[in-house]
Amino acid sequence: MPVDRGCAFWSLSHVTLQMKNSPLKVDKSWTLFLDRDGVINKKLPGDYVRNISEFEFLAGVKESIASLHKIFGLVIVITNQQGVGKGIMSSENVRIVHEFMRSEIAKAGGDIHAVFFCPDLDGSGSRDRKPETGMALKAKNSFPEIDFDKTIMVGDSITDMEFGKKLDLTTVFIQKEKDTQQINNSLIDHVFTSLKEFSDFIYESNPS
Repeated sequence: MPVDRGCAFWSLSHVTLQMKNSPLKVDKSWTLFLDRDGVINKKLPGDYVRNISEFEFLAGVKESIASLHKIFGLVIVITNQQGVGKGIMSSENVRIVHEFMRSEIAKAGGDIHAVFFCPDLDGSGSRDRKPETGMALKAKNSFPEIDFDKTIMVGDSITDMEFGKKLDLTTVFIQKEKDTQQINNSLIDHVFTSLKEFSDFIYESNPS
């Protein structure tokens, strides 16, 4: 039964990310953590996804999650949603969006086992807001079989990568092809341009 729970940039020398992804062997004992905005759905620059009409899946995402679901034991979304804390939307609005997201993914043959979101404001000191690890610890409390040594965090921000490294997770950075931002390689284990590219790589690394 899916569940939906609410709950810095590094100043080291930065270089443009250029990495060669080495094969990554996973199986049903592994867990996949996914950020939401920018990984699953399109981000709204300077705004928040407040309802279903504003939620737009990125190309190939539903099919990619369906494929990843066949390999990973658990697929869990971990997302900051401070629009709630700002009063722009309610936790109920977020829950409805997540129900829609899961139902559409299910239609494609995939499954999101749980969604954990943090409504707290940046700078609030929240232990749940990424890059803090509270949502991951709540996920492990709900799913004791989670082994952080066998967990991958996929995200499109340095905050996601820092969150992953605080738990010694394998980190996957989604960097759009034309994105020229400077990032710290020490936080990142693998880089792809989309969740679809990551899914294709996992399948190539783990032939049936």
